[in-house]
Formats: sequence, C-alpha cells, structure tokens
Amino acid sequence: MIKFIEESTEYLKQKGFDKPEVGIILGTGLGQLISEIDIIAQASYNHIPNFPTATVEFHKGKLIYGNLEGKKVVVMQGRFHVYEGYTLQDVTFPVRIMEKLGIKTLLVSNAAGAVNLDFKKGELMLLDDHINLQGSSPLAFKGVSDLGERFADMSAPYDADINSKFETIAKEKNIKLHKGVYASVVGPQLETRAEYRMLKIIGADAVGMSTVPEIIVANHLGLKAAAVSVLTDECDPDNLKPVDISEIIEMASKAEPNMITLFKELIKSI
Repeated sequence: MIKFIEESTEYLKQKGFDKPEVGIILGTGLGQLISEIDIIAQASYNHIPNFPTATVEFHKGKLIYGNLEGKKVVVMQGRFHVYEGYTLQDVTFPVRIMEKLGIKTLLVSNAAGAVNLDFKKGELMLLDDHINLQGSSPLAFKGVSDLGERFADMSAPYDADINSKFETIAKEKNIKLHKGVYASVVGPQLETRAEYRMLKIIGADAVGMSTVPEIIVANHLGLKAAAVSVLTDECDPDNLKPVDISEIIEMASKAEPNMITLFKELIKSI
C-alpha cells in the first residue's frame, strides 16, 4: 500500500495539489460546497493512479484542490462505500492520500437517517461518537503498522475542540445542530423496523452507510477529525413508510446550506 500511496500522491503533486491544510469529504447529495471554493486544480478519480472510482450516480468522482476561507483545502466530491463492492481499505485510501499531501484536519459530511425521534429531517447532527456495524475495520490488513499504530486509540474519535467550535458557530448562526452517535452499516438496503429498534437500543441517534471507516483512518494517522450528518429522513419503526432515494437527495440539498455555513466558518477559525 505504501507504494500505491506514494504513486497517487506524486501524481496529485504534479497536478498542482500543494500542501492542503484541510481535507473535506462530501457525502450523498452534498456537493454544493464546491461552488464556494476558488479551485486551483482538480483530478477525476479514474485518472488518479490506484484510486477507486465512484459508482453511485449522484457522486461526481473528483478530487478538488483550492482556497476556501483563506485555507488550502482538498475536497472529495463523491466518496466510496462498502456497498459498491469496495474493501474498507479502498474506501479509506483517499484519506491516506490527503494526509500524505499535508492535511492536518479532516471534515466529513454525510446524509443519515434520524433514529432519535427528537431529531427531525432537514436538521443537522454533529457526531460525538460512533458505532461501527460494517463488519470489519479499515485497519485490519497486513502491514498496517507500517502506516501508523495498529491498535489505534478511539476513546475520542471526534476532535473536542472542533466540535466545540461547530456548536458555537451553530448558536451564532441560529442553526439547529444536534449532537449524537452515528451508526455505520453496510447497506445499500435501508433498515427494517426491527433494525431501527435495535439501533435505538444500542445507543444510535442516526444511521448511515459511510463516515466511520474514514474517521478510523483519520485517527490512525493522527488527524483531527469531525463530522456532520444532514438528517434526511425520520426512522420511526412504528410508523415506517417506504423511502424514496430521490427524496433523501432532495432533503440533503435543502439542508446543505446550513452545513456549508458550518464548514466555512469552522475553516475560517482553524
């Protein structure tokens, strides 16, 4: 993997990706932040050596480098998921590349379902902790200790200082920002009524199909990490209705401006 990381990093450096400070991963239906960036360079995933290729139709599949609020950022416009047939090492490979390019902070967004019924669709949730239900770990491979501590500490996977700043910004900007626990499942099918009940019992406030692998690797690499969920649907097992994916994407787009505000103001303060 070290050889692959070096090849990918060298390609991006030659494309003009020069010492970004912040890495950003944009989740499902959450691509509007790109319009706020003064773009310097970009590369399609299918042109970057050793990179996976996004297969979900609403994921663009580009790595973008530029200026945002006075900081150099590198942004994943479209991410990878285990449900696309990738390994957890594939899913998190871009995080390793961004770290090698120079980032010290990783900000992640996702679209999630609200398991906590006090949370409503269209609102945001700041991740305070998570539950990994993806069946494995992105660190479970031979040679991982060459890239960082094999037994990565996860006592505080989300940076307390960044989370505190997010909460302050939300209060100042009058943005409803819950704080809770995110459960990451494989998907791509949505959950059954029994599964939603189980998630609530084990302490999840929201559920999605991403983010946790990237956060694990960010911690493995010693990056400061934070994540925000856009809540796109309410997962009430006693009143469960069929979910239309197009409605989830639409709800994500409606709630996205608040997420963009949080990310921009946070980056300004770093």
